[in-house]
Amino acid sequence: MKTIVKLAAIGALLTIAACSRPGSQGGPLVNDPYAGMNGAGAGAVGTGTLPGTAEYFKANVGDTVLFQLDQSTLTPEARTTLANQAGWLNQNQGFSAVIEGHADEQGTREYNLALGARRASSVQEYLISQGVQAGRLRTVSYGKERPLEICSTEDCFMKNRRAVTALRSGAGM
Repeated sequence: MKTIVKLAAIGALLTIAACSRPGSQGGPLVNDPYAGMNGAGAGAVGTGTLPGTAEYFKANVGDTVLFQLDQSTLTPEARTTLANQAGWLNQNQGFSAVIEGHADEQGTREYNLALGARRASSVQEYLISQGVQAGRLRTVSYGKERPLEICSTEDCFMKNRRAVTALRSGAGM
C-alpha cells in the first residue's frame, strides 16, 4: 500500500514539475493557428492578445493592404494578407468588417473617393472569393480625407494608398 502511495506522489510531483515550466520544449506558449503563414503569425507569443480578438487580427493577421499609384489591383503581398484575413474571418464568425478605401493626397477629392471605393471593392471581392460571407462585409471610401500621414514625398504617399479591414462585433452589418 505504501508503494502505491509513493508512486502516486512521485507521479503527481512529475506532473506538477512538467506544468511549472511552460515552453520548456522549445515550442510557443500560445497555439497560433496562423503560424507559418508568411509571417502572419509572427509576434503571437507575448503580444498579450487572444487569437479570436480584433486586437489579434490587427497585430498578427494584418488589417491593411497597400496599393500602387492610381491602382486598385491587388499586389501579391496584398493577396497574402487578404488570404490570412479571410482565414481568420472564416474561423471567427462573430465578426463583420467595414473595408475602408483610402488614397494619397494627390489628385482631386472626387477622383480619390472613386479610387478608394475601387480599392475597398477589390478587397471585398477577394475576401468573398475566399469564402467570407458577403453579408459580413461592407465598404466605404474616404479618398484622401483620412491620411495616415500628411506629406509630399513618395515614401509617405505609399502609406496612404491603402485599404483597411476594420472589424466590428456581430456577424451582420
